[in-house]
Amino acid sequence: MQLDKFTDYALRILMTLAVRAPDRVATSEIAALFDLSDNHLSKVATELARAGFVKSERGRGGGLTLAHAPDQITIGAVVRAVKRSGPVVECFGTKSSCLILPACGLRDPLAQAQEAFFATLDGYTLADVTAQRGALSALLTP
Repeated sequence: MQLDKFTDYALRILMTLAVRAPDRVATSEIAALFDLSDNHLSKVATELARAGFVKSERGRGGGLTLAHAPDQITIGAVVRAVKRSGPVVECFGTKSSCLILPACGLRDPLAQAQEAFFATLDGYTLADVTAQRGALSALLTP
């Protein structure tokens, strides 16, 4: 499994918010920290808000905050909610045209591997991956 950039950026946003909590943080500030496009990061933040991981307030003094405590947000749930890249293999998608699909023995092992990937991520929370809060704060505070 490989995470796409959209998912990577979503995790970076959440980690930044966890470390900077309870402060509101503008997407433009997070974009500057990671040298990313503010426009692209805003799209990621919108998806995180839609999925219920963050709260977004517009206007002066606005920004992002976590919608739940970091120990209530599993990494697996975030990845499932925002992952944009396609399935591991074509046969997991809705438009499979693979010739050997009816007799292929590879589909089940790959499905199990994908589920094991998510099961591992389900075992970690945002609190777990930001446990080094002091060190992260030094890196994520301008």
